[in-house]
Amino acid sequence: MARVHRAAILGGLGYEAIDASGGAQLRVMAPLAQAYERSVPERFADGGLFGPGSIVWRVHRDRTFPLAGMRSLMVQALHPLAMARVAQHSDWKRDPFGRLAATSGYVLTVTYGDTAAARAAAARVRSVHKHVRGTDDVTRLDYSAEDPDLLLWVHAAMVDSIVHVVQRYGRALDAADADRYVAEMVPFAESVGVPAARVPASVAALDRYMSSVDLLQATPAAKDAIGFVLDPAGPGRGVPRPLGGARPGRHRHTVIGGALDLAFESLPGVMEARERIELRIRA
Repeated sequence: MARVHRAAILGGLGYEAIDASGGAQLRVMAPLAQAYERSVPERFADGGLFGPGSIVWRVHRDRTFPLAGMRSLMVQALHPLAMARVAQHSDWKRDPFGRLAATSGYVLTVTYGDTAAARAAAARVRSVHKHVRGTDDVTRLDYSAEDPDLLLWVHAAMVDSIVHVVQRYGRALDAADADRYVAEMVPFAESVGVPAARVPASVAALDRYMSSVDLLQATPAAKDAIGFVLDPAGPGRGVPRPLGGARPGRHRHTVIGGALDLAFESLPGVMEARERIELRIRA
């Protein structure tokens, strides 16, 4: 099995697919729209883990956030033990949109829910993780969903994806705010069992961590998952298209992302949830 070159994955993965099959990608986003509606409450008991004044609230409401989520799923899949956990203990192939909705709902609840809701969501995840363990078919290594190493990889891949995508295609996110965002997200990882001292708290620390993980490879299960994200409706799932060669420039990607976001906002519940977030931030 050939090792995956990290730069090939972390250089804006996913936008070629959006250009080719925007309608199919919108189908992937439909569960995210439902998660927005359910997870951003109309009334808050308190500001939650982060609060309306946090950079986390600002970044997670960016129009590129759904695309960052897609990139995150693909990067996470490149860790064979993290991917084995999903492949062997979930029904994502039978109900991929349902799994996306559950994951999205968790992220949004921890971000925008009050403290009780965020802690309850994290407790449910930890409870599920207690029963998820096994052996990866490719590496023959044992894994446990409670392993802080795996939890850290999933967290770091998400945060890294959000920073990269928002900086390149979203609203302004300068270096200082990017560092602040990475630091503010430490409790997000801590809530599911990663010791805070192990969680990168700056962009530089995050880059070092991502470069230090040497187990990454595109296992058959990873290719299947990545293929679904790139082409959720097509018969050619399973092998993602080559990522080498020329890519469209920032302007084209920004236009594509803007058009996709406009369509996403037309899905039921999205605009209302975004308005609730904006009102809380302004207040």
